[in-house]
Amino acid sequence: MRVLPTDPASEASVLLIAQSDSYLKSLYPHESQHLESVAALQLPNVTFFGGYFGNEMVACGAVKVLQDDICYGEIKRVFVVEQWRRKGLSRHIMGGIEQYLKEISVSIARLETGIKQPEALALYTSLGYEVREPFGKYTHDPLSIFMEKVIF
Repeated sequence: MRVLPTDPASEASVLLIAQSDSYLKSLYPHESQHLESVAALQLPNVTFFGGYFGNEMVACGAVKVLQDDICYGEIKRVFVVEQWRRKGLSRHIMGGIEQYLKEISVSIARLETGIKQPEALALYTSLGYEVREPFGKYTHDPLSIFMEKVIF
């Protein structure tokens, strides 16, 4: 799989984002959904990545570079098309995001995920992410888990 910066407004990206929205909306109430719109993913501090097999985008992920207590990258929108799951593709997306953060000298990666996503929690834990308190504009939510990793 190739992981490449991708336009979040492309037809393939919009399709994956819509599938991700549908999946997360089936798991969590509105107040516990922290989804980024296509427009938000096009902001200058955000890089959206597509995971490709040939010309087909089958996975995606994004990172927002933010400055709150420190400069960090907030990982968003990690998603794999259902028929491509359990093949390690989300690990490739995360690797691409972490490599990008290293290249731009951002050493902290943070994320918010939900308690109803055991596969995501297992992935992030296996990659060295540790549970932490809410960060940025997040507040405590019993359905959310906040994680962080020092990447270099």
